Amino acid sequence: MSAFAVSAVLAPVEVRRAADCASAGRLPWIEETGKVAPGEARALSKVFFDRLRVLEEGSHEYQYARHTLIELNLSVVKFVAARFRHRREGTEEIVQVGMIGLIKAIDRFDLSREVEFTTFAVPYITGEIKRFIRDTSWAVHVPRSLQERRLALAKAKDALSQTQDHSPTTAELAAYLDLSPEQVIEGVVAGNGYTAGSLDIPAGTGSDDKAAGSFVDRLGEDDPGMEGVENHQALKPLVEGLGDRDRRILQMRFGAEMTQAEIGAELHLSQMHVSRLLARILKTLRAGMLTQA
Repeated sequence: MSAFAVSAVLAPVEVRRAADCASAGRLPWIEETGKVAPGEARALSKVFFDRLRVLEEGSHEYQYARHTLIELNLSVVKFVAARFRHRREGTEEIVQVGMIGLIKAIDRFDLSREVEFTTFAVPYITGEIKRFIRDTSWAVHVPRSLQERRLALAKAKDALSQTQDHSPTTAELAAYLDLSPEQVIEGVVAGNGYTAGSLDIPAGTGSDDKAAGSFVDRLGEDDPGMEGVENHQALKPLVEGLGDRDRRILQMRFGAEMTQAEIGAELHLSQMHVSRLLARILKTLRAGMLTQA
């Protein structure tokens, strides 16, 4: 790629030179895109977009032009992200999400539309940030349709409260939004998932709060017997797959709690033979349990 260096702070004449360079089939080289003034950034963006549409996608020149466009228009992302600076999500995180919208706008922009790129890009950046906030700000994930219904219900409550002297009922909200009462209730219940309370807050109300303790104090504990039940259910088909003698040995050893010597006497086997049989049976069951896990 043949290129020439452009000053970090570009004068209009230098922008024209950059355009002349691009029209001659060469890409201008910008040393510090972060220091380019907004006006010059818009002018240079047109130059790079003009070259981008004739370059082969995936080529070195194409990647350079695309990356330069991203850097030149980073200020647009920061401008849009500033609108969301009071959100609980960090500004840096919102800027990163806005960059995705900027990249989508660059890939879809066409100079033939005769519209400024910033005008085209702002809706993409804003939409990407709003989508991110909508999908991550809820404490409990609920379907998008219910998220939108919660917002509609909030607006309906405000509108109805201004025209009547009481809080709107479910039936009034349903009639206002052309929904069924069940859909209104579903939206209200879904709204409870937007925020989550701490388990450390007092569980009671009034003067007995301290005595009642926190919600975490009321949480149940794992039943130690549950693991035994799960193991029993997992072992059942494995034991059924054993031979009759192996199952009988297991029943005598762990069911009747007989010693190896007693089992040997019952089956007319030596204690050493019983010990080897038990070791083999337990190894088989252990291997089966690990395979299931």
